[in-house]
Amino acid sequence: MPNAPGLHFEPVLRTAVRPCGVSRFRLQPSDQTPCGRVGELPARSTRLNRGTGGLQLPGCSGRRAGARGLGRVGEAGKSRPAAQQQRHKARLYNLIEKVECAGEEKGVGTRTVFVGSHPVSETEAYIAQRFCGNRIVSSKYTLWNFLPKNLFEQFRRIANFYFLIIFLVQVTVDTPTSPVTSGLPLFFVITVTAIKQGYEDWLRHRADNEVNKSTVYIIENAQRVQKESEKIKTHYAVRDTVTLCTPDSIDKLRAAIECEQPQPDLYKFVGRINIYSNSLQAVARSLGPENLLLKGATLKNTKKIYGIAVYTGMETKMALNYQGKSQKRSAVEKSINAFLIVYLFILLTKAAVCTTLKYVWQSIPYNDEPWYNQKTLKEHETLKVLKMFTDFLSFMVLFNFIIPVSMYVTVEMQKFLGSFFISWDKDFYDEEINEGALVNTSDLNEELGQVDYVFTDKTGTLTENSMEFIECCIDGHKYKGVAQEADGLSQTDGPLTYFGKADKNREELFLRALCLCHTVEIRANDAVDGTTESAELTYMSSSPDEIALVKGAKKYGFTFVGIRNGHMRVENQRKEIEEYELLHTLNFDSVRRRMSVIVRTQAGDILLFCKGADSSVFPRVQSHEIELTKAHVERNAVDGYRTLCVAFKEIAPDDYKRINRQLIEAKMALQDREEKMEKVFDDIETNMNLIGATAVEDKLQDQAAETIEALHAAGLKVWVLTGDKMETAKSTCYACRLFQTSTELLELTTKTIEESERKEDRLHELLIEYRKKLLHEFPKSTRSLKKAWMEHQEYGLIIDGSTLSLILNSSQDTSSNNYKSIFLQICLKCTAVLCCRMAPLQKAQIVRMVKNLKGSPITLSIGDGANDVSMILESHVGIGIKGKEGRQASRNSDYSVPKFKHLRKLLLAHGHLYYVRIAHLVQYFFYKNLCFILPQFLYQFFCGFSQQPLYDAAYLTMYNICFTSLPILAYSLLEQHINIDTLTSDPRLYMKISGNAMLQLGPFLYWTFLAAFEGTVFFFGTYFLFQTSSLEETAKVYGNWTFGTIVFTVLVFTVTLKLALDTHFWTWINHFVIWGSLAFYVFFSFFWGGIIWPFLKQQRMYFIFAQMLSSISTWLAIILLIFISLFPEILLIVLKSVRRRNARRNLSCKRASDSLSTRPSVRLLLLRTFSDESNIL
Repeated sequence: MPNAPGLHFEPVLRTAVRPCGVSRFRLQPSDQTPCGRVGELPARSTRLNRGTGGLQLPGCSGRRAGARGLGRVGEAGKSRPAAQQQRHKARLYNLIEKVECAGEEKGVGTRTVFVGSHPVSETEAYIAQRFCGNRIVSSKYTLWNFLPKNLFEQFRRIANFYFLIIFLVQVTVDTPTSPVTSGLPLFFVITVTAIKQGYEDWLRHRADNEVNKSTVYIIENAQRVQKESEKIKTHYAVRDTVTLCTPDSIDKLRAAIECEQPQPDLYKFVGRINIYSNSLQAVARSLGPENLLLKGATLKNTKKIYGIAVYTGMETKMALNYQGKSQKRSAVEKSINAFLIVYLFILLTKAAVCTTLKYVWQSIPYNDEPWYNQKTLKEHETLKVLKMFTDFLSFMVLFNFIIPVSMYVTVEMQKFLGSFFISWDKDFYDEEINEGALVNTSDLNEELGQVDYVFTDKTGTLTENSMEFIECCIDGHKYKGVAQEADGLSQTDGPLTYFGKADKNREELFLRALCLCHTVEIRANDAVDGTTESAELTYMSSSPDEIALVKGAKKYGFTFVGIRNGHMRVENQRKEIEEYELLHTLNFDSVRRRMSVIVRTQAGDILLFCKGADSSVFPRVQSHEIELTKAHVERNAVDGYRTLCVAFKEIAPDDYKRINRQLIEAKMALQDREEKMEKVFDDIETNMNLIGATAVEDKLQDQAAETIEALHAAGLKVWVLTGDKMETAKSTCYACRLFQTSTELLELTTKTIEESERKEDRLHELLIEYRKKLLHEFPKSTRSLKKAWMEHQEYGLIIDGSTLSLILNSSQDTSSNNYKSIFLQICLKCTAVLCCRMAPLQKAQIVRMVKNLKGSPITLSIGDGANDVSMILESHVGIGIKGKEGRQASRNSDYSVPKFKHLRKLLLAHGHLYYVRIAHLVQYFFYKNLCFILPQFLYQFFCGFSQQPLYDAAYLTMYNICFTSLPILAYSLLEQHINIDTLTSDPRLYMKISGNAMLQLGPFLYWTFLAAFEGTVFFFGTYFLFQTSSLEETAKVYGNWTFGTIVFTVLVFTVTLKLALDTHFWTWINHFVIWGSLAFYVFFSFFWGGIIWPFLKQQRMYFIFAQMLSSISTWLAIILLIFISLFPEILLIVLKSVRRRNARRNLSCKRASDSLSTRPSVRLLLLRTFSDESNIL
């Protein structure tokens, strides 16, 4: 921003602001009017927010700009009834032509805001709108709706709703167990989950309050007044000038702004401002994205600004974007639901079997109605069908603990607490940005261990996005290095056809183009007396390419020294300052792939300078000029450099008048502005003269190649999706080892297709040819594609955006209907795919296409820029790089890391461990609950199917809550079955868990049969023990509660020790929770049975546990049953250990033999040396 004070509304004067979010800079109208009504709002309450966006006035206020609003225009909030209008001398009128919902993506309506004492006719009608307040709300709950809303969400889960139904059945029907047995665990789960979700929402409330309570300065009656951000009210807009730099001058401003209704597109803003002078003649200026400041934007070259708030609160662009995120679910959650259905079926089967057998058993009259238990009259009159249904429900209640209700809360705690390990990992810390990894969602931790496809951006993700000017070409002459002569460029090198130098005027024209055709801003450091020429200049731009080009021109003697009063200033090689009036900027966009500026020289000549991609510039220049530069561009692309072509043309004064009129008309349009401007730009940028081209290097990130190699070794397919040229992207892919030297490349690009007159026919031929080649290389009998990559020839595919569009949008009436299916078959057989010249939407289409493949492979997208957000949101797991192109990707991702190299440890170590832990947790929960309920089922065969519980109600209640919950939680947080360093260094270990391997049918059946075996041992082992009439020396006979307590004791110790056997990584926490849980069970049993509890109707457990342990036979039986139950596990562990030891011994022997066989003999070494010397001579 120039140092001159004032409001700079013209597009030619830009503020160096990084739009990181929408901010809160507001003008305050203190009146509120009903929606759809006309109202007057005082204009003197223009607000200044330190850190808000809006109208920007250099030299006036705060260091941060962040309001939702025009770059120079900001946002405001509610308009209130005109109760205090008499207090103000000026009026602000809001005219709303059409009111629309703030959440609509395409707002067709506009809003008009008047600022200052705008004259209004008495007959003129106004419709006032109820504007949104400036309060930001990202939280989910309030104090009043937390309980009902949270309960509603929790009972949408199958397990929670099921236990609620069971609890209601226990309350309403005479069931064998107390309602407490299911009600207390359900209450515990609901409470813990509510506390966790409430805590997370409290953090969101706290973040909101930091924004809403932040200090804001407003201008009211020409005075600065301090307020809280959330108390800013109404919608404004201001603008013009170079003179408005004081509160008094702002207070006298009279203007009207028309802009679009709120919509979530961060990069689109359409509006215009009319500024009224004393003559009441309005001066119109257009407002576009360059005038819009988003929340969190930072002023880099201007200390203070004034701004006008146009959108506030939840109508800001960032707030509208927050509302659009979809909920992602991991594959583990889907497996849990499948397992729940299986166990629900087992539960129903058990209840049906017991109900049927009960009535079969009662078909014998003596069993149905024994002499000591005669039926009552009511029981005789009860319908048999109703009694069978009631018995079925009673059995459901008796066996309901087979469904692990506490598993959900344990899984949530594991995900929530486990996510901190990523944030705490010091290996993810980057000293350059002073930040580490960030977890935006903890629901997908285990999904990091299941990734099949990785989609990555190139620039800023694989590369540093730190550009360095390497060389340039002018009229076919190559220039590289630093000029050593005062008269300009002098160096040529390389075996090119064109030698010598270009004309001196052409050299200077090229360098002036680099100094003028950009959007770079200047920040002067240590300037003396305001002279920027003598100061050390710091260049700032949203694109690192532009800074590299400006620095490249400076290296050859032409220095861009900034913009002053609408004039771009350049210092030439003779240290003279040249000034060029900046008339128009034709901004870069991803469709045009070029940008231009129109400037007027001091001599009055009007020039257009354009720079852009070769595919965008070559069709718009003279055909005979292309060949001179094309060879350099292609060679630089092969070398991996980013290339841009530079062109210019002179514009006659009459032509400029027409162009200027067309540009102003297009910029002032409120409807279809982009389309109109694109048409005008297209007409202007024609018949240009090509000057030359530039080559800029974007270096690979540290360890990017090693990371991709590790991902390949782990069996992951890596696809690079970039908007760069094919040659540049291809070179980068070789450098980062995505493509190996032995990789055979298959190309589906415009170049290969245009060889034929009919593109679709040629495309079809290539697809068929490539499919045949790959099917021959990878026959269908290949057991694993991942293993096949290492055994067969590797193939890579290269496709560009236009060819992809042809495949995805093939016409339905041709033979190309199967293009997509053939293309997918080819992609599946390739180890790597490069998609170049991709638009952001095409990136998302690629990810969606792979997601929908058979088998639903898990996809991961990683990128650093706003153009990567679409594919990040589309994939199963989205990872943002905290790069130099802003934080849009980081904000919209599930995980954020500083560098691409961190992806290796994130997937291979953290992802692997998270998946193994949670998979073991899920299987263990179903296992221990089946062990728990199977003896209860078997017991019914020995109690006449009377629904008699085997366990005491306290044990039923405490089993999942206290006795077995903490050990598995600690295991799922701390377990490392393989060392982290080993996981990172040996990527092949990742393949062992891919495809949700630990939650497939095989492991599930293993855990289920293991639980069935152990449950059977628990019951029948104790049953055979009780065949002895007495277990005590006093000849006292044990009863059914002692029987159940022995079974329960063996159960608790067995399932806990099973987890101890599975634990490989012991910490003091594991020891504490495992042995502590067992000790707590023993203590609780003594305590529960050692006191006569006044609130219990029956003291059936009184002194049971203590008396049971007084028998040596009971001790021996418990120890023996625990050993028999765990014996298969112990045997399996021993066999695995022996097998592992033998495998290591064989591997070491093989390595030793290989080293001996590969060691060359002295004779061969000497012969080779002599042969080499003879060749040299």
